[in-house]
Amino acid sequence: MYSIAIDLGGTVVKVGLIRDGKIAGFTLLEAFSERGVRPNLPLIKSAINDLLFKENVAQNELSGVGLAFPGLVNPINNTIISTNKKYDDARDLDFNEWVENNWRVPFFMDNDARLAVVGEWKYGAACGHKNVVMVTIGTGIGTGVIMDDSLLYGEHFQAGSLGGHFVVDYKARRCSCGNIGCVEALASSSFLPQIISENDALSPEFRERAVQYDFKKIFSLASEGETDAITVRNNCMDIWAAAIVTYIHAYDPNIIVLGGGIMKSKDLIIPYIKDRVDRLAWCPSGKVDIVASRLEDSAALLGIQYSLLKRLKMGEIN
Repeated sequence: MYSIAIDLGGTVVKVGLIRDGKIAGFTLLEAFSERGVRPNLPLIKSAINDLLFKENVAQNELSGVGLAFPGLVNPINNTIISTNKKYDDARDLDFNEWVENNWRVPFFMDNDARLAVVGEWKYGAACGHKNVVMVTIGTGIGTGVIMDDSLLYGEHFQAGSLGGHFVVDYKARRCSCGNIGCVEALASSSFLPQIISENDALSPEFRERAVQYDFKKIFSLASEGETDAITVRNNCMDIWAAAIVTYIHAYDPNIIVLGGGIMKSKDLIIPYIKDRVDRLAWCPSGKVDIVASRLEDSAALLGIQYSLLKRLKMGEIN
């Protein structure tokens, strides 16, 4: 049986046709997340139908549709609990009805980083581990947690999902969530223009060009010896390391998986963060392994299929 997996990212929407833990077909769409989900639904529907047609998959071969959402999700009734500047209209949409009207198959949804950690746990870099934290670094900072071979949810379906909003400097910048000094506010791409323009240690010329820089450009300039870019890069890596120390203290994993487009610079990031975490984390029983995502952009898509099929088998959806 095939599954359709939709990963609503801040920059792109990934749509995959999945079978047996492998991607049979894949499409990328521009997200326009600030406009909401509703304008994207016709494009996503068309992408799904195109994949089914190209791969010659009949409707009776489709086990279901799953959605990874960048916010707090109630996976029991498939509703959005809370958003944060991405797809803010999602709380008013009935995704169950949308799937039923278009494909008449079961539907499942969950937080995107939570589904990404499932993908890495079952098929990727954390396969075989019982206690895992995954951190996705990009437009925001997302986290998902496996504890004692179980996906962490908590009382309000937010346990393990709010790592981007752990406070690492309570006197720092206000985050989009309303808190002060969150990891996301200090070291995510959505805040990068502010991170640069508000840093008095940087040259005026560099600060004036703040809106022109993304992490790819910053890491490229830093590799060329540009001192301002090195400062920004290292400050962000120090924030990521501080957050990971906190995740280790909170969840006691034996492996941390780092994901997101930024991991194209993994050969620099992993050793830098590992050195800092090894020195600062309280781990008397042994160091925590820190690795890059093996599945990269596919982690949440594969996590969707595993979670969807598990819930079907348990009779939790039908």
